Amino acid sequence: MTVVERREIALVDLLDRLLAGGVVITGDITLRIADVDLVRIDLNALISSVNEQVPSPWEEP
Repeated sequence: MTVVERREIALVDLLDRLLAGGVVITGDITLRIADVDLVRIDLNALISSVNEQVPSPWEEP
């Protein structure tokens, strides 16, 4: 095993790294019966942390 394979990362550290850079989630879900589309869901999400350089899109009360 190499050093990279033995390295363990805590879930909190992984989430911190992902949120620091931002994560884009994209997907399509289609529910169909007998080749008839009943429900279609398109998902586009951007998940990122908020700080002084990247302010929140919502105003604080």
